[in-house]
Amino acid sequence: MQDRTHSLQAASVASTAPAPTPAQAAPTAQETRGQWLMIAGGVLLGTVGIFVEEARQHPLVTVLFRCAFGALALLAWGLATGRVRELRVRGRSWPVVVATGLLMVLNWALFFAAIPLTSIGVATIVFHIQPVWIMLFGTLVLREAVAPRQVAAMLAALLGLVLATGLLGGDAAAWGPDHVSGLLMCLAGSLCYAAVTILAKTEKVVTPFALAWWQCAVGTVLLLWVPLVHGWPQAPSSWAWLAGLGVLHTGLAYAILFAGMARLTLGRIAVLQYVYPLTAIVLDWAVYGRALGAVQLAGVGLMAGALLVVKARQLR
Repeated sequence: MQDRTHSLQAASVASTAPAPTPAQAAPTAQETRGQWLMIAGGVLLGTVGIFVEEARQHPLVTVLFRCAFGALALLAWGLATGRVRELRVRGRSWPVVVATGLLMVLNWALFFAAIPLTSIGVATIVFHIQPVWIMLFGTLVLREAVAPRQVAAMLAALLGLVLATGLLGGDAAAWGPDHVSGLLMCLAGSLCYAAVTILAKTEKVVTPFALAWWQCAVGTVLLLWVPLVHGWPQAPSSWAWLAGLGVLHTGLAYAILFAGMARLTLGRIAVLQYVYPLTAIVLDWAVYGRALGAVQLAGVGLMAGALLVVKARQLR
């Protein structure tokens, strides 16, 4: 799950969900609880952009402290739930652990750098195109068969993405160098996130919790030099926002979404994952007054519908 996406680590999305069950006339109490947990986790992740904006730090500084505080929060959760033993990694799993850690750091850095260049809503939407990259990888590299409906869904998702960026909305500012650079960062970050998801699916020994913690640990070690170059946060409020990114959006969000996904089928998980981008769009408008135009909203709707079709194939 990056902020996945967001935010959350992609490994938990890829590996924790139960197998699909036959449709039921009404959700059970367990499923209802799972749905509310997923909604709560999605709403929480939807506030990531606000924390990034208000911390007002260099993107790499923000990533460092999200990793550091996130590692501490996940470790505390592991101690509380008796899962610390899962953090032990054996030799053959190290390449995947390190690779996903590096990719997640790059993913977060690109996302955080893109937000001030575009907006919270646009950056979050563009990052959610990653299921298309996963399908393209499976088609072009793994030679997996793709039905015509899936090809149509991919093309529709890409069209929705173009509309959602604002490039076709008649706003000249959308073609400015900052906005275009931010969009390119988002696309690059979504590719990194897709790679994390693919790698996480290949890892059968390390648990999602352990993979998430090691991603934070790798990021912390990798970026220890950053404050020496870009400076330490000075304002107490900045420390509070950065701590929130780690404790709330990595530790707490992981625990909430992990509990929610354990109670739901893959199909419902795919639908409820859209709570995150929708929350980000609403908060971007409510807090910063950055509303999406009609063309962008149409693109968001087209992307959502198309990506649900794409995810349906990936979750089989």
